[in-house]
Amino acid sequence: MSAPSTTTDPITAALDAIGDRWSLLVLRSIFAGSHRFAEIVEDTGISTNLLTNRLQRLVDHGIVSKTPYQQRPTRHEYRLTDAGRELSPVLVSLLQWGVRWSDSETTATTLVHAGCGAVVENVTRCSGCGEPVSASRIRRSDADRPTSEAEARR
Repeated sequence: MSAPSTTTDPITAALDAIGDRWSLLVLRSIFAGSHRFAEIVEDTGISTNLLTNRLQRLVDHGIVSKTPYQQRPTRHEYRLTDAGRELSPVLVSLLQWGVRWSDSETTATTLVHAGCGAVVENVTRCSGCGEPVSASRIRRSDADRPTSEAEARR
């Protein structure tokens, strides 16, 4: 019997980096322009010990950068890195899903393009033909398919 694979699929790796709901709310807050610890606490309602933990995880994974803006006491600003900015479509998708499918009362939020004011859409498109692609029309590339029964069960 061979040793289990240590390869992690990309979704598991992303979830390991992002963490949990609080991390997503912290990212939402930073995307919205809150860059200081107290601003993020106020925007999210997260406890300070949880925020310290989540910010450190995001910094450790290269999603957020930490830069001092004040000495005595030292205080930091938190900014998105390139990796953090690439999570924008994830947050837009979650927002749009929450508005459409959440059972609870949600505040409808409309995101618009800062350049022209048009409503932002988050659409999965084919890189070849440019057509929108629904979930039922997405499959793994043949190159990514497991080659053995053991890999298929993972």
